[in-house]
Amino acid sequence: MLSEFVKSADWKSEKHVPVIECEDTVESGSCLPIKITIGKEIPHPNTTNHHIAWIALHYVPEGAQTSVEISRTEFSSHAAGADGPDSGPALTCSYVTVCAKLAKSGTLYATAYCNIHGLWASEKIVTVA
Repeated sequence: MLSEFVKSADWKSEKHVPVIECEDTVESGSCLPIKITIGKEIPHPNTTNHHIAWIALHYVPEGAQTSVEISRTEFSSHAAGADGPDSGPALTCSYVTVCAKLAKSGTLYATAYCNIHGLWASEKIVTVA
């Protein structure tokens, strides 16, 4: 099973863990800004040879049997350039902010993929009032 390869840890001591930042409670029908950051406490290197390729955000409403994919962000620029690795004019930063309207309470799940260290995940419960 793929779940055997999904890693998680305390984001304060591990640079690969996606950190979900949003309010714990949101009014029904209100837009909830959700920020996901990789390397919040310990910066991830984000070089041509070692980078975060993507971040995905899923939501599982209480009692549901499936998840809803809220967003998927691909990071395409890793400072590669004509003169070689890490010489390019642009480098993406590994964070994204999305806004979602949740119909009921549930859990947000963030996953991120590092090209060297694989798949990482975290979760956060959100209450809809």
